[in-house]
Amino acid sequence: MEVRSEGIQVRCDKLQSSVIPRTRLRVWFIRVCSSIVVWTCLVQLMTVSELWHSHLISGITNGIYHIAQVQLPIQGDNGVAQSPPVVLPPRNYTSNGFLRVSCNGGLNQMRAAICDMVTVARFLNLTLVVPELDKTSFWADPSNFEDIFDVKHFIDSLRDEVRIVKRVPKKFSSKHGFSTLEMPPVSWSNEKYYLEQILPLFEKHKVLHFNKTDTRLANNGLPLDLQKLRCRVNYQALKFTPQIENLGHKLIQMLHEKGSFVALHLRYEMDMLAFSGCTCGCTDKEAEELKQLRYAFPWWREKEIVSDERRSQGLCPLTPEEAALVLRALGFGRETQIYIAAGEIYGGERRLAQLRASFPQIVKKDTLLTWDDLRQFQNHSSQMAALDFMVSEASNTFVPTYDGNMAKLVEGHRRYSGFKRTILLDRKKVVELVDMHQNGTLSWIEFADAVRRVHETRIAQPTRRRVILDKPKEEDYFYANPHECLCEENNCDDLLGPHNSSQVSS
Repeated sequence: MEVRSEGIQVRCDKLQSSVIPRTRLRVWFIRVCSSIVVWTCLVQLMTVSELWHSHLISGITNGIYHIAQVQLPIQGDNGVAQSPPVVLPPRNYTSNGFLRVSCNGGLNQMRAAICDMVTVARFLNLTLVVPELDKTSFWADPSNFEDIFDVKHFIDSLRDEVRIVKRVPKKFSSKHGFSTLEMPPVSWSNEKYYLEQILPLFEKHKVLHFNKTDTRLANNGLPLDLQKLRCRVNYQALKFTPQIENLGHKLIQMLHEKGSFVALHLRYEMDMLAFSGCTCGCTDKEAEELKQLRYAFPWWREKEIVSDERRSQGLCPLTPEEAALVLRALGFGRETQIYIAAGEIYGGERRLAQLRASFPQIVKKDTLLTWDDLRQFQNHSSQMAALDFMVSEASNTFVPTYDGNMAKLVEGHRRYSGFKRTILLDRKKVVELVDMHQNGTLSWIEFADAVRRVHETRIAQPTRRRVILDKPKEEDYFYANPHECLCEENNCDDLLGPHNSSQVSS
């Protein structure tokens, strides 16, 4: 019996030893097949998301990003883990109604308007609906708020000031007897206008829709807490989406790796030339094309424009040729790295030839980044502008050739970030000097010396805004110089100096 049992045991051991390798092989095979299936699905999912730009997939990725932000510690500049930002408790107030806003204009015009509308909602104790962005202007950008700005951060970071929702509750729809009043508020209005003229409208209409929002809040004369709230929205609450931020930081890193750089906001683009009527350096065919474009947009009010007169008044963006002369006169050498923060330059490479000859190290976002990098931003001008905004704000020197909304807001950001070097060109004087140099009246040395002297104090130094009574359009723009936000009120004179007190003109 012992011999038989030993034989059985031997056979069992042999059978077990043959089964184990087969079992391991089967497990290994299943794992490999599963991995292949999972990776294939992921690749297909990514491909579909890139082709369709799916809002669903984008929402999922944004959701994952926010979960990671909450769950993972943040690495500080010194590499030490920091706690995630504390979400402030919500402000407890009885809402007087819902404020819907449709922003008009380009990215930076809409950005300033959003800051104003948050401030209005806070002052009137309203509930703000996430702003709607312009999709009908020259740029025809289909982007929604959440495609450009981090909507969750926007809502959470302001919850202690104003209640913000993504949409008006259904119970306030027309089906339930409520009507939405649509209107544009009066431009450059102070808090008295909104308190006396706008707030009473919410007693009848629980929902008010501002269908135009640019420059609807005064530059000056507002309470200090409202001015500071405008800054808080601009510099803290309006954060770009992770996709834009990541690509913007990549651009900035690529530029800084090659040394310092100048961000040249060369506003020599088709829309600006058509709007301003400036055709200096254009062919007759191009001038006619710009004129026809101006007539095609009814809200561009001025139709018959004399380009030479407009240029002599300093109301035209500098041409690429004029920009090249000015940069050289200001002391920038051929080795200077210049990032052109702009869309497509009108006239293309032909108009950039002189600028490129003077500064060979000219780069743009589409020359630094690959097509794959920019694919998700194609045909989305506001998202492209957001990248230029980030690079301009981070540049060693910022030089705008026209004082449009982007130039003004970047100037304000750079003041807020410690008065980074920003050269504010005196275009009226510049074109006068350029013409004198080109007709032989001024030698190069005399021209360069004159340009430098004109701009010695035009570097966005600390100063108070210029106030012009009853002429708000001619005042210094709040978002270009929000001096109330750059220091504590009792220390402003120490920063700005007694000679820089507010200049009031009548």
